[in-house]
Parts: sequence; structure tokens; C-alpha cells
Amino acid sequence: MQHQWCGPAGSGWFSGTPARHPRNILLEKKENGGGRKDEDKVDLAEQSLLNKLIRRSLVRNRNQVEVLQRDPTSPLYSVKTFEELRLKPELLRGVYNMGFNRPSRIQENALPMMLAQPPQNLIAQSQSGTGKTAAFSLAMLSHVNPANKWTQCLCIAPTYELALQIGQVIEQMGKFCPEVKLAYAIRGNRIERGKKLQEQIVIGTPGTVLDWCTKYKLIDPKKITMFVLDEADVMIATQGHRDQSIRIHRQLTNDCQMLLFSATFEDSVWRFAEQVVPDPNIIRLKREEETLDTIKQFYVLCKEKEDKFTALCNLYGSLTIAQAMIFCHTRKMAAWLCAHLIKEGHQVALLSGEMTVEQRASVIERFRNGKEKVLVTTNVCSRGIDVEQVSLVVNFDLPVDMDGNADNETYLHRIGRTGRFGRRGFAVNMVDSKHSMDIINQIEMHFNRRITKLDTSNLDEMEMLLS
Repeated sequence: MQHQWCGPAGSGWFSGTPARHPRNILLEKKENGGGRKDEDKVDLAEQSLLNKLIRRSLVRNRNQVEVLQRDPTSPLYSVKTFEELRLKPELLRGVYNMGFNRPSRIQENALPMMLAQPPQNLIAQSQSGTGKTAAFSLAMLSHVNPANKWTQCLCIAPTYELALQIGQVIEQMGKFCPEVKLAYAIRGNRIERGKKLQEQIVIGTPGTVLDWCTKYKLIDPKKITMFVLDEADVMIATQGHRDQSIRIHRQLTNDCQMLLFSATFEDSVWRFAEQVVPDPNIIRLKREEETLDTIKQFYVLCKEKEDKFTALCNLYGSLTIAQAMIFCHTRKMAAWLCAHLIKEGHQVALLSGEMTVEQRASVIERFRNGKEKVLVTTNVCSRGIDVEQVSLVVNFDLPVDMDGNADNETYLHRIGRTGRFGRRGFAVNMVDSKHSMDIINQIEMHFNRRITKLDTSNLDEMEMLLS
């Protein structure tokens, strides 16, 4: 189905509305180094899109926000209601129409900075589900002058799908702003060379946006007054995107307002952010100490996968478990385990990388709603998905890096699926070799936590340890 990306004037508010939901993408099947052929690699862009799809309402974020102002003498200004922002009535109507009753924590602090006059630059850390996209969408819609028929706000995202997700938010929020138009600078959207765009907002991917600014001259970069770079951590994971983003940035004027968002802020992200955003205000999450206090950790000695399966069945029978997540290293192992669990009469869902993002979101939604009690998955589900009812996480295969050493970060992400929101959880690791035992020892040393041996065939011991 073809989409009319840039419709004629008067064709409705949103000239770039796709006729259907964003196209889903398959996880690329790559073989890296000595990795196994059917091992699921975590794709950051897909993970971000998956989180956007499954977090249809704002998540409860316990992290405190830390605000570092460019001008420390300026009074700290935050809002508790959208009315305080003095938005145009049609924009306020759009905000309430989307179901936002009051600003989220990131919005309370970020929106006053985004809407300030004179304009202020911002670097902000915010995960999916915190209202970040709605915040900068509102800023762009507030910023544009509908009377000016040229591009004034430019937003770049790392993938086609993520760009469309942002566009959908702007479309909803700008529902009552018929004079404001939006265009997509994404692959396949061809526009006559030399024709200047009349859309005030352009959302796109770095390569196409760069072409529209330089090669095809559809956008005059000197007329851009607000530049938004979303998903910076995902963006710089691709070298080409990073370089293209910097080239776009160089085309802009010094007084263009710069807004950069990222879920994480490793050193590489900070270096990139500082390169793109001069004299910024900074909003970041105060890192609460990653705690394993509410999670009891165990390991079980096994000989082969059949032993692991028996141990798993013993374990599941001994615990009063609301729901469980089981992690496997490969799709083949995940499929084998899923089939055997179903044969034993368990309600099981399978999640792996050959599924589309939308299919994965549907499986997670079913699991969250309790339609399946066990979720068997590969690494595609290790990060960022909060299901409150999960009380048991099993590492059927231990997480290892490309060199065969313990992947401590993935281990923390995996077992962090349990023990959430102050509840007690259990993490059980299956050990089937001397190498696996070495991995357990490495994890113990890294986190300075003892992982207790568990004999799943000894019901009395199980009862005592798991109580």
C-alpha cells in the first residue's frame, strides 16, 4: 500500500499519516565471532520500539530526577499541571485528549525548559514510558508558527519504525491544530528535487534527513529553530547514524534550540551529547543503587538439558509461583524447552528474535495479563520489561559474552525481572559443566553476593531455602 507522505494543502492536519500501523521488522540473523547461529542478539532499536509498543500508559518510575541547570542562579522551575505551561487552548485540548491528566516526572522538569524564552538547550535521560516523546512533541507543536510555510522543527530517530512512533504521538497531540503539518523524511518517501517543504515539522532518520537538507535542498537548515535528537544511545550504536547526525547538526544555526534524549548515558553517549548540544541544561535519573537485596539467588547442578528440565519441574512444583521467566541462550533450546513444558501441562509462551516486534509485544501483553504463567525467552526480553507478578527467573542457560566469560550486565537485567516493586523474588541458575560453575563464581565475585547451591530433588531443603 502506498502512502501519501506529503499531501496537498488542506488535506487535513497530518499530511504524512501512514495508512496502517508501522511496518514491523525482523531481528537480523547475524553470526558474530564465535556466536551460535541461532543465538538472539539484542538489537537496541528493536528493544526501544518493543518498549514503546508495550508501554501504552506511563510507567511508575521510582527514580528521582536530578536537574543540572546551565545557569545555576536561575530559579528552578517545574510544573504540576499543564495549565501552568500556558499552552495554546487547542494544544491543551490535544494533551487531555491523549489521556494526560498531569505532567509525568520528566515532563514536570523538562517542559518548562523546552518552552522557555529565550530558548534553552537540553540533554535529558528518560526511559520509554515516562512521557518523554509526548514532552518534546508538545514542545515542537508549541514552537512552530503555523503561518510560516517552511520546516521549523526537525526531529531525528535511529529507525523508520521509531520515527513513525514519534509521528503518531505528534498526530494525536496536534489533532486540534489543523494549520500545523508534518512530513516524514524516511526511506521510500521521494519528493521532487528542489521543491521546498511547506510542512513545519519533519520527523525522520539521519540519512534521509541529511539528503533532504543537502542533496535535495527540500529543507533550509538555516530556518530550523528547534532540533530534536531522540534515542541518542541507539543512534550512536550505528556509526553511520552518529556521523550523519553530526553533519546535520553542523548545518544548523548557533541559535537553533537543541534537545537530546537518551535512555542511558554511558561515556560514549555523553561525549556525543556534548558535541551536539552546547551549554545544555541536564536532566538525568539519580541512579538508585542496583539492589539484589530482594532476590534470593541459587544454582542447581545438572548434567544435561534433560536434568535441567527435571530440576525446573521440581522447582516449579515446590514454589507458589505467580509467574516465571526462563532464559535460554538459543532459539533452538527455547523451542525445545517450551515444547516439553507444554507437554507437562504448563501454560507457556515463547518469545524469540525471529518474531516481529508486534508479535513480541502481543506475547508480552498476554503474559502480563496472566494468560500464560511461564515465559520462555532468549535475550530479546532481558531488558526493560516490568511484569509485577514475576517471582521466579530461571537461567536455563547462563549469560556469557563473546569470549565465554560471565555477562554480568545481562545477568542483572535478567534476574532483575523478579524482586521488583519491593516484592521478594527467586533467581535459579542451571549449572551443567565446570565452565558454568566458573561463570557462577565470576558472577558472585562481580556482585559480591553468594549464590547458594540448591538440590531440587530434596524437598525439605528446597522448602527451607526458598521459605
